Amino acid sequence: MLIAPALMLIAALQVGPADANAPAPLPPQSAPRPDQLQSGPSTRVFNAPLADEARFDACMDMATDDPASGIMAANEWLIAGGGYFARHCLGFAYAKDGRWSAAADAFVSAARDAELAHDKRAANLWTQAGNAALASGDSGKALTYFDAALAQGMADGLMLGELHLDRARALVVAGRTDEAEIALAEAHRLAPEDPLAWLLSATLARRLGKLDRAQADIDIAARLAPRDPEVALEAGNIAASAGQYDIARRNWTQAIDIRPEGPVAKTARGHLTQLDEAEKATPAAKP
Repeated sequence: MLIAPALMLIAALQVGPADANAPAPLPPQSAPRPDQLQSGPSTRVFNAPLADEARFDACMDMATDDPASGIMAANEWLIAGGGYFARHCLGFAYAKDGRWSAAADAFVSAARDAELAHDKRAANLWTQAGNAALASGDSGKALTYFDAALAQGMADGLMLGELHLDRARALVVAGRTDEAEIALAEAHRLAPEDPLAWLLSATLARRLGKLDRAQADIDIAARLAPRDPEVALEAGNIAASAGQYDIARRNWTQAIDIRPEGPVAKTARGHLTQLDEAEKATPAAKP
């Protein structure tokens, strides 16, 4: 199983009204630019919302502590004209509540409005929409949203590397492993110090039977994150796949020692139990 908590990624990509890379907010009643208008009877006048940093922070804090209250606060702010800042908070609140499809819809609406405002936050909002869609199990929509984020033309760097990593996760779920390997290679190029990218590429390589590549990648992940139980668990999985059961046992035990409680430790204990049973069932070799 690929280990990449969607909610953590969403939280890591939160960008509020005070983001340094974002353009200055427009006043609430600013006149629309010509490129914001469409001809014909369906003309929509788009007024960018006022960036209320304090209200955004309060909304996000509320969503973190009590998602239901955060959803209510975000909707009230949306009615009051909070625009895509309110929708951003609404998506985050839905995500905290585990309502991934609703979160994706809110992030998509926020991203589209941010695009109309020519706001650089649009790329982050599309990325969060993709992560929410992926968490809901819809890899197709996730890829559409990740591609929309790529289309924003963000500069090379860590954020772009993380986006390629997100795309790789969605491509794996969609069964498009060749494309996933290409996306992971881009993630490594742009974010070479990200242990999660190396962990995921090691896991994929193991599943594809490319054990030499899997070992090389997990060694890098272990160097970057020596106390990560997920890395230790995968190192054990790779060793077991190669028939190196003593090394597998050592790594699985390390995963438990690092974090004795939780799903990783539970999985590692299960593997150790299976290994013990297999050893008991195998007759001892005669001298």
